[in-house]
Amino acid sequence: MTNPTTTTPDAPTTVTRTWTCVLFDLDGTLTDSAPGITASLARTFEELGLPVPTPAELVEYVGPPLLDSLQSMAGFDEAGARAALMVYRADYAANGAFDSAVFPGIRGLLQRLRTAGIPLAVATSKPEAQATRILEHFDLAQYFDVIAGATDDESRSAKADVVAEALRRLTELGVALDHTVMVGDRAYDVEGAGEHGIPTILVEWGYGSPAEAAGAIAVVHSADQLSTLLLG
Repeated sequence: MTNPTTTTPDAPTTVTRTWTCVLFDLDGTLTDSAPGITASLARTFEELGLPVPTPAELVEYVGPPLLDSLQSMAGFDEAGARAALMVYRADYAANGAFDSAVFPGIRGLLQRLRTAGIPLAVATSKPEAQATRILEHFDLAQYFDVIAGATDDESRSAKADVVAEALRRLTELGVALDHTVMVGDRAYDVEGAGEHGIPTILVEWGYGSPAEAAGAIAVVHSADQLSTLLLG
């Protein structure tokens, strides 16, 4: 992991700067949602009569588009993955969505960013309706100008596509996007934001591995460190 103020060769010359907009991932960045996700996944495999992956393997499903992971990691074909996804979503909506917690310091960070007048958005591969429901449950939705997520049919689920949708809505609101930064916990966040020329700060408290920090402009281990990079 890099020092929180260390930049990569392609990064801006300084990480601590005035940002005109901040995009946040949800799972592993704002909320510790792995308990609910992995429990619902385990029940999905059980219901389908399949071996349940190990706890470590289940955590690997947290973050990327689930339809893709069910194919690449569990070996489903597309039809099987969509059927498994339906089982998972029903269980997660009923049992797993609120088996989560807001990470320490996040609420205060969002409050400070809003007080500073910096527009905020969520860009998550979680279905948008479910993401909104969770953010409202934890009283975090109030801090965001835009909540963008995957569509129910997964036609928009890749992080780059979700980021594009968030940027489109922010543009419609008249938000200046010339100095936008992404905050996430996985390589998918770095890559998805990077497709739009947006740098990413990774948080250590999420579900990514140290290797996933490649390409990030910084890595932080606390909300206070993140606050320093976002607010100066």
